[in-house]
Amino acid sequence: MPILSLLTFLPLAGALVLAFLPRRREVLLRGLALAVALIALGLSVGLYLSFESGTGGMQFVEHAPWLGSGIEYHLGVDGISLFLVMLAAFLVPVSMLASWRSVSSKVKEFLIFMLVLETGIIGVFLSLNVFLFYVFWEAMLIPMYFLIGVWGGARRVYATMKFVLYTMLGSLLMLVAMIILHGRTGTFNLLEYYRLAGSGDWLDPRLQVWLFLAFALAFAVKVPLFPLHTWLPDAHVEAPTAGSVILAAVLLKMGAYGFLRFALPLFPEAVSKFLPYLSALSLVGVVYGGLMALVQKDIKSLVAYSSVSHMGLVMLAVFALNFEGVQGAVFQMVNHGLSTGALFLVVGLLYERSHTRRISDYGGLSRQMPVLSAFFMIAVLSSAGLPGLNGFVGEILCLFGVFRAGTLLAVLAVSTVILAAAYLLGLFQKVMHGPISNPAVRTFKDLNLREVLVLLPIIVLMFWLGLRPGSVLRKTEASAALQVSRVTGRSSVLVSTPAPSPLKAGKFSPLPLIREKRPAEEKDADD
Repeated sequence: MPILSLLTFLPLAGALVLAFLPRRREVLLRGLALAVALIALGLSVGLYLSFESGTGGMQFVEHAPWLGSGIEYHLGVDGISLFLVMLAAFLVPVSMLASWRSVSSKVKEFLIFMLVLETGIIGVFLSLNVFLFYVFWEAMLIPMYFLIGVWGGARRVYATMKFVLYTMLGSLLMLVAMIILHGRTGTFNLLEYYRLAGSGDWLDPRLQVWLFLAFALAFAVKVPLFPLHTWLPDAHVEAPTAGSVILAAVLLKMGAYGFLRFALPLFPEAVSKFLPYLSALSLVGVVYGGLMALVQKDIKSLVAYSSVSHMGLVMLAVFALNFEGVQGAVFQMVNHGLSTGALFLVVGLLYERSHTRRISDYGGLSRQMPVLSAFFMIAVLSSAGLPGLNGFVGEILCLFGVFRAGTLLAVLAVSTVILAAAYLLGLFQKVMHGPISNPAVRTFKDLNLREVLVLLPIIVLMFWLGLRPGSVLRKTEASAALQVSRVTGRSSVLVSTPAPSPLKAGKFSPLPLIREKRPAEEKDADD
């Protein structure tokens, strides 16, 4: 069964069916869209259960001719992409359910764009042909443009145009780089690029620099890496709840995934030149995002800047270029998607009742809404990295990887934990406790059954991943090791005595690991 094709295009097929249904049948439209999204989630769970641990290469590969000239239909999944696909398949139906009442106009169009967006996101994570990857990468922009531009807030047009212009600039440069790669190799096949890069018969180092910059700019905008982050707070504040959830929980991960899948393994010579700058920008993002979150007066803005800080830590772990860092980065991307998604859902539920996002307009909500308060607290503690919850495992693994890269980097990166505790616990204190500043709060009703069903699955996953992280790490370890070896030139990093990190002792460049010839004793130990 072509499970990857079914998983990718089932939402698009559902969108086409919705297009032919009358818009006045809102209950039918919502029910059908939710059913399609739940079936896609079921397929992703089946993919997880069938996925073989211990295999670093691509599985469930589908390969067929398409347009010629190296443009092929080529899908595959490994441990790095598996859980990002599952995250997208999980959060789309959750977002639909959360928008059951908040989206009351143009319901049919909203649901169609949500399903088309899901196809674009999953296609990005599964594509093994770089041209096909670009098609999905760009196709994802269209539904996101309308989700923010039509159902967003008062400044939605400005936020939408800023989001699209930032993303399009990087994407066009990436397309030029892809065409140059095709001209030099005659193919768009990513796996063939890996083979050529590992064979030593690859691109001129000067050309690698320019191609790397083109790819890295597109991915840095999407992460978003400081200082290319300025579109993110505007997009988050103006987007509807479903748009904010998908944007923060899934779309930001596409940038980190792009670095891991494309930019770092394909251009190792360029990586050696730019790694110190990328690490520095990631570290600035960690601190800057946390400090900005501390002074926000709008709840959505606070959560948006927290994403800048947390994704900065993820990118620091990616740029550490070691096994622990990549493992932690993949795990933390999933964790951030769950915790930040839950925070945006809570903000949406509060906004439905009060029509304000100002922190000062709340206070004393725990007495009126104890169930929401409990869910909110768990989401806050997850995002802050409390032991026993998912965020703790991801942050520890990321910091382990960064520590191997350099002690000073790790010490500075710990600031994300300290700052997160300050702004998240401060937010919870101001919103849920203290004096009631808005008399309307006394009329708020606690969560109904639908709203509980929106948040409860996320809360369950937070505890599950915090207590049973092996359910993810066992599936990702072989792929993480393989991807690191593609960058560093090592045959394996899963050895009892870890290889020296490329960032150790202040040396940011992985070039020694790429060029050095290992002693025979070390090679034998690895083998």
